Amino acid sequence: MNDKSYPHLLAPLDLGFTQLKNRVLMGSMHTGLEESRDGFKKLSAFYAARARGGVGLIVTGGFSPNFRGRLHPLSAEFSSARQARAHRTITDAVHEEGGKIALQLLHAGRYALHPFAVSASAIRAPIAKFTPSKMSVRQINKTIDAFAKSAELAREAGYDGVELMGSEGYLINQFICQRSNHRYDEWGGSYENRMRFPIELVKAVRKRTGNDFIIIFRLSMLDLVEQGSTHEEVVMLAKALESAGVTILNTGIGWHEARVPTIATQVPRAAFAWVTEKLKSEVNIPLVTCNRINTPDVAEGILAGGQADMVSMARPFLADAEFVNKAEQDRADDINTCIGCNQACLDHVFVGKRASCLVNPQACYETELILTPAVNHRKVAVVGAGPAGLACASAAAERGFSVDLFEKNDYIGGQFNLAMQIPGKEEFKETIRYFSRRLEQTGVNVKLGHAATLDELKGYDEVIVATGVQPRIPPIPGLKESDKTIDYQTLIRDKVEVGQKVAVIGAGGIGVDVSTMLTEPEHQALEDWLQDWGIDTDISHAGGLYPHEEYVSQRQVWLMQRKPGRVGKGPGKTTGWIHKKVLEKRGVELLGGVSYDKVDEQGLHITVEGQARVLPVDHIIVCAGQTSVNVLTEQLEAANVKVSVIGGADVAGEVDAKRVIRQGVELAAKL
Repeated sequence: MNDKSYPHLLAPLDLGFTQLKNRVLMGSMHTGLEESRDGFKKLSAFYAARARGGVGLIVTGGFSPNFRGRLHPLSAEFSSARQARAHRTITDAVHEEGGKIALQLLHAGRYALHPFAVSASAIRAPIAKFTPSKMSVRQINKTIDAFAKSAELAREAGYDGVELMGSEGYLINQFICQRSNHRYDEWGGSYENRMRFPIELVKAVRKRTGNDFIIIFRLSMLDLVEQGSTHEEVVMLAKALESAGVTILNTGIGWHEARVPTIATQVPRAAFAWVTEKLKSEVNIPLVTCNRINTPDVAEGILAGGQADMVSMARPFLADAEFVNKAEQDRADDINTCIGCNQACLDHVFVGKRASCLVNPQACYETELILTPAVNHRKVAVVGAGPAGLACASAAAERGFSVDLFEKNDYIGGQFNLAMQIPGKEEFKETIRYFSRRLEQTGVNVKLGHAATLDELKGYDEVIVATGVQPRIPPIPGLKESDKTIDYQTLIRDKVEVGQKVAVIGAGGIGVDVSTMLTEPEHQALEDWLQDWGIDTDISHAGGLYPHEEYVSQRQVWLMQRKPGRVGKGPGKTTGWIHKKVLEKRGVELLGGVSYDKVDEQGLHITVEGQARVLPVDHIIVCAGQTSVNVLTEQLEAANVKVSVIGGADVAGEVDAKRVIRQGVELAAKL
């Protein structure tokens, strides 16, 4: 064991009445298991794996202290002895693995997706369907008591502490800010009155739980909304929270209704550590920083630089339960890195599905998707080393099969090699690095620059075809023949120089990525990124936002789709608005309901809403979907070879790494 690489990250943290074994907090994530049938058994296995993986302190997904505080009518509540007894399964599982765990208490306030929503004032949130009722003084006091009772029950359930969700724009945050608190009684008006709710709440929780119980307060240090808090106000509240009995202050960045990205892959790594650092000298209790920290090196740098006392990582523990152990064993290269895509975690939860992870489909499926040792060590050939083939080959080899992986190119990664060249998607190279390590460790025989033939595949017990996709060229007169036409793969792979006027055909995920790449400013350091989104690093403006000049690209880009309606959002539920806003900021013209008439020397002829237009383009980039690259399957079946088809070779459609990696692992588990 070598802990010298990350001495600050792996240093214990003394809280006085208890000690954390390192400076890693697994941040709160709702998984969807909280409400599902038999969910606690699965949730216990999920948290136990992370405790076994070395996390210093785990925080659960949010549980409401009462009915009105639920996010939606059927979401998780924690307010009775019966519920506390059910949670014993979780706390026992974590403690058996030597971990510590805190229950997050979250009251949705005006974000509640039901008509019983309440808040400081009757002001509907821009992202909500219901206008909340204004809480009476009696309701406020009852809510404080509900939090305190839930915290007391959490202790009885075996939790080591609670986290009070005071950020992200939920109820506690709603009381703090003028944006959502228009009261004129003792709970509103002046800042001293607006911060009364969190202070009284903490006092009540501390009184009911005693002095040897962890109270984490998730403090919104940068609201990123108009009429939010200033830094001066955040400092005032932080000091009052420390006096009231908070053990640890955890950083919250941005409300859910904020129109600034905070955790998506486009956000630079550790982009908000400076926010926590601004508060560091003002309080004497440990501070946790968060958001887009996904490697031990980034975490160590933050702690070594004195920006925080702990780091919070949530999605990185979906990607790899063993993150901390691997760091401790000096095996950082073996970590399956979170790429910040949101596609299988947040995107799932926001539509009521179970969370998982694009790069690790076993996350939240620990009791179901299990790679058991193979009984018969058969010979398996995997054809194609894109994401599907990599996932399947490494998982099959992990089970004990003898696996040969054929790839016609002289490199692995498939479409991920294109994705990682898109600005804001550089993290995809981490997934290729991880799979490269897995292939080595599991003993997969990788044959690069080798197009598998039918004759050599006849000698295998199982053949898995994962040959991927190629761009589809739509039947537009003159398109294929024109020297203006470039398909997206050629553009990205060969780094083709394009002119100042470019049309992009197809506004799915690839079209959005290509348009972003074509309009990206040349240099974008963290300071540039913060400035681009109007983030005030002094936090002297309310909410930390200031009026700013936006970057507009000198290149004219038209992004078009046949389908009428919204253009430019891409496939991500929680990231679509970011893509669209970036394109709009940069001056990209977004056109829906387009019919493509022809391509000639004048340019691209289109019809939009009955109006004919000619776009005088230098180049046309085709992002109009894909077709499968699969000529082997029929030949193999005819030769009576057992064959399975996965990934793009199975379903071309929109490129979907989440689907193909899961498909690869699931097939390997069934072999």
